[in-house]
Amino acid sequence: MLTLPRLTARLAVVAAFAALLTAACNTDSKGPSALSGPTLSADRKGGEDSDDGDGKSSKGAASSFTVLANAAVTCTDGTITGDVGTFQALPTGSVTQTNCPIAGTIHVGDAAAIQAFNGFLSTYAALATPPCDVVLTGTLAGMTLAPGVYCFDAAATLTGVLTLNGPSNGAWVFKIGTSGTGALTGTNFSVVMAGGGDSCNVTWWVAQAATMTDSHFLGSILAGAAITLTRGTFSGNAWAGASGVGDVTITGTAVVGCAGANGNGKHHKHHEKCNQGVGNGPEGCDPGNSNHRHSSNDENGGTPGNPGRKGGH
Repeated sequence: MLTLPRLTARLAVVAAFAALLTAACNTDSKGPSALSGPTLSADRKGGEDSDDGDGKSSKGAASSFTVLANAAVTCTDGTITGDVGTFQALPTGSVTQTNCPIAGTIHVGDAAAIQAFNGFLSTYAALATPPCDVVLTGTLAGMTLAPGVYCFDAAATLTGVLTLNGPSNGAWVFKIGTSGTGALTGTNFSVVMAGGGDSCNVTWWVAQAATMTDSHFLGSILAGAAITLTRGTFSGNAWAGASGVGDVTITGTAVVGCAGANGNGKHHKHHEKCNQGVGNGPEGCDPGNSNHRHSSNDENGGTPGNPGRKGGH
């Protein structure tokens, strides 16, 4: 059982590594002199120039990678929002698109991609060291987890719905294969944020490969080997190949990186199940702001034929 001092110490560790990940995810690419250290950008980029405080446009001053691979990125019938890069240059390195628009810049073994990949390696190594708060087993279906460091000793095979409940500055770190080997596999697996939590503060460290199929995944995967995404959605960054070998393969998946989620410099919020229908249960969201006081047509006990929102309330 964790005493208050021990819990405080553990939360400090989580916060420290969240700060480390954020720092490792910011880089200035204003010229060759910016390549002095291994950093990786998670700056938000949108369709408009941003202002760096002195009135000058910062467009192009930071590069943002949604997908990073050692050698190859292959995307078929999917979409990618954010930059894509490979550590290896042509002809070994490649980004192959088949009916897969990329809303970002492609970097194959150039200085920006190499810098980003080295930053990924540094972050991957750093995330291997924090102690575990809880050692997990099972599929995580139906579980609700607060911010913390969660570990699987070996492989993790996930399905069902996992809820991450915490504040906007809460950080979740999942470490798969802490014994040295272990892959992450998700099938019909969904992650839902609650309590104001930000999916860009969720990190999945994987000793070996990661595979998601028909899943609605939130968080960034840092994998020792390959990452394979098939159908479903993926909100986060996919960085593969920390062990020296690892490609990213995307088939029919909509991928939105933390860097490309929006252009206002804030994390992208994920609101699940916002279908606005009556009889679907309270949804805790109101994407159209149509119900300012009660959030959803089902809030406050609404049922089919008797919505919870009545009389302009």
